[in-house]
Amino acid sequence: MEEELRALLRDLDALKQRPDPAAIDRDMSAEVVDSNPYSRLMALQRMGIVDNYERIRDYSVAIVGIGGVGSVAAEMLTRCGIGRLLLYDYDTVGMTKTDAAVQTLSGINPDVALESYSLNITTVKGFETFLGSLKARSSDGHNTGVDLVLSCVDNYEARMVVNQACNELGQTWMESGVSEDAVSGHIQLLVPGETACFACAPPLVVASGVDERTLKREGVCAASLPTTMGVVAGLLVQNALKYLLKFGQVSPYLGYNSLKDYFPTMEMKPNPQCSNPACVQRQKEYMQLKPARDAAAKAKMEAEASAADEYSLPEGLVRELPNADSYQEPVAPVTSGAIDDDDLEELQRQLDALNSS
Repeated sequence: MEEELRALLRDLDALKQRPDPAAIDRDMSAEVVDSNPYSRLMALQRMGIVDNYERIRDYSVAIVGIGGVGSVAAEMLTRCGIGRLLLYDYDTVGMTKTDAAVQTLSGINPDVALESYSLNITTVKGFETFLGSLKARSSDGHNTGVDLVLSCVDNYEARMVVNQACNELGQTWMESGVSEDAVSGHIQLLVPGETACFACAPPLVVASGVDERTLKREGVCAASLPTTMGVVAGLLVQNALKYLLKFGQVSPYLGYNSLKDYFPTMEMKPNPQCSNPACVQRQKEYMQLKPARDAAAKAKMEAEASAADEYSLPEGLVRELPNADSYQEPVAPVTSGAIDDDDLEELQRQLDALNSS
């Protein structure tokens, strides 16, 4: 009973550490002063990398798994000024991992709205809570649902649960992972209906019917290398920022081999015979809307091409470069006039005098 009371008190303290959503300043200043934590982030907008960096305050991101990758990704997004961060994990470190993360992250950036969910998403009740939280309105009333889910879990079962939830909701998500020997990892973008879901191309060991839980050897644990975790977390958050703020190219799949500094990339199309019914349904919806998307993309390209053709030169400038389609006649040299006979005779006398001397 005393232990339960202590746990409740710890959770209460964690809640007190969370910022009041009503007090959160939704504006980001670009003023370059030491007291402004956003000046360098807003510089991305001034340099033309991002159209409107301040929009990051409008986005919500869910991170499932607050471990080696998830905790680093959460800190990076907090420092980037994400508007709302939902954290999911069932493990404890003296207190729940999610509450511990909320305490730390709120100290780093109190402007971020943080939500803690200490639950196991692989249970029926946990899955229902997880699914509902991804659709629920934020505590400050600014957001409904989430814009992106980041999966940072370390087992296939949890990944499949995230996959199922996102397929049901049509929710875009990114998956990440680090190998058992901790020297390689990957990130992957999953858009329901458009790209392969996690069930479309399962790992070979899972597809062969082997129970993943039997692979864990007694007394042997997977390696953990903070540097690999940090690299994968960095790649994951970088891809997330590009996706949310619409800059650069979002990688559909990016691998990382630390032994050779090798970064393979690939694209994975959805499997029409996927075992996940929700994935098949999202594929049908995607194909139905494809003509409209293609027409919109074509119209956009034509508009951009038309805008380029209508480029006008500054007033008074007719052409920047010579017209290569027409031959330009060479300009004849201008002469001062014909040379008369008296001048020729004078020149001849001068030559004769030079030859005789």
